[in-house]
Amino acid sequence: MACWIYPLASLLIIGALGFAGNGAKTWVPVVLGASVILYSLLTDYELGVVKTIPMRVHLSLDVGGGALLAISPWLFGFADDVWVPYLVLGLLKIGGALVTRTRPAHEVRSGERQLA
Repeated sequence: MACWIYPLASLLIIGALGFAGNGAKTWVPVVLGASVILYSLLTDYELGVVKTIPMRVHLSLDVGGGALLAISPWLFGFADDVWVPYLVLGLLKIGGALVTRTRPAHEVRSGERQLA
């Protein structure tokens, strides 16, 4: 399930660049998208490069970022202009985090014997 994280982060950044101005409706998704890319590169999982952040922390950041994205139109006062993509992508981010495994499926669970 982790394969969705880099495309979603890129979508946040690219999509936000279509909004004119320097307000929160532009910068919230850009900062969240850049943050997702950064902590994904540092996460201890298949798509991580440096592998220092535990997957549970990564998923907690995903839930928090998704919640912030989902409520940002009302929190920062631009809901009269646009709110649907923020809410939908925020909820997708939360949902993705909730269904993502914290360990790869191929790992042997503790207490199980591995066949040679």
